Amino acid sequence: MKKKHHKKKISSTKKWSAKLHLWLGLSVGLIVFIVSLSGTLYIFKDEVQNSFRKEAIYIKQKNIDSKPLSINILREKISLELNEPYPVSSVEIPLDKSKSYRFLYYEKSKKGWNYFQQVLINKQVYVNQYTGEIIAVYNEKYDVFNILKYIHWGLLLNSEWGPYVIGIPTVLFIVMLITGIILWWPKNKNARKGRFWFNWKNVKNWKRKNYDLHNVLGFYASFIALIMSITGIYFAYPYVKNTFNLAISGYWELPKEKEIKSRDSMVAKKDAVFDIAALQAEKLYAGSSSFRITLNGKNKKGKELKNLPVTVYGQEGRFSERNLLTFDKYSGKLLTNKPHHKLRAAEKYANANYDIHTGSYFGLFGKILWFIAGLICTSLPVTGFLVWWGKRKKQGKKI
Repeated sequence: MKKKHHKKKISSTKKWSAKLHLWLGLSVGLIVFIVSLSGTLYIFKDEVQNSFRKEAIYIKQKNIDSKPLSINILREKISLELNEPYPVSSVEIPLDKSKSYRFLYYEKSKKGWNYFQQVLINKQVYVNQYTGEIIAVYNEKYDVFNILKYIHWGLLLNSEWGPYVIGIPTVLFIVMLITGIILWWPKNKNARKGRFWFNWKNVKNWKRKNYDLHNVLGFYASFIALIMSITGIYFAYPYVKNTFNLAISGYWELPKEKEIKSRDSMVAKKDAVFDIAALQAEKLYAGSSSFRITLNGKNKKGKELKNLPVTVYGQEGRFSERNLLTFDKYSGKLLTNKPHHKLRAAEKYANANYDIHTGSYFGLFGKILWFIAGLICTSLPVTGFLVWWGKRKKQGKKI
């Protein structure tokens, strides 16, 4: 007679965690795979692009000592040469004199159900500011990194509802991560030994190895994955952002900036208004990386701006340290100066959320760590599915 083996009692918490983990994994596993892979491949976008665009970014040494041409002259020269149906949107000016100016064409339509229909134009134009020569033009609309970004953001769907399509599976993925940690958690010290690393010395079965890959790697990546997921839904859902605001600064929504009126707005617009603003921004934040000036008089949503905003970036490749300047768009008079250190805690976090999401907030080490965690997250739906499929086939044989 065969000996009867008494099954170990499993707690109701682990039972329900196992069911949730399985059901949610099977329902959103494919989306988690796509979002994780696209996000992971996007992490080193700056490093890859800077390497390939080196000739466009850096100017020949002999031109650096001369004075840059007026922003207006450069803008008009670009408009004439490229003959685009849309105006130049903005210019990013590096404080490193050996780097070129970067002009941006960006126009978006509210119509269309996908990314390619909504984005009418997205071009980066690198210009030698000393000679006015157009060094290079990159069509960012079809750039692989931008496509990866919008796959990650909303599966290339309409930007109004695409993020919600991704946001719901991301929330479910957070539940999967939590239930995964509960299932991983060992009962005692003896069980704990095999949970932190692979013990494949006498293991030849691929199913066991696959299970360990899902279990062990999933545990190590889960904490970073939670950070990535929560910072991701921060972009998708306003109430998540408002919850952060409430927790950090004690109010539900960030106070709206009051519209500043200047007497100078009654005078005729100066042709050199952008140069006046650029000169002041450079003097105020000489130790910064670069600053961006809006040239078409519109914000990201296409609404007309009452004044001229200038965003100063403290470090290259990071958006967390931002200083905000506002100038009168007619005279170039400085109206407000909001340095990063004087921003509210919730405003600082709002600026930092993107960098935390991509790992760049923690420097190159953070990016590498986030990249590895992203690869593991990409593998989890695959290894998880194989675990389920293996058990399913085993149960089928018993029947």
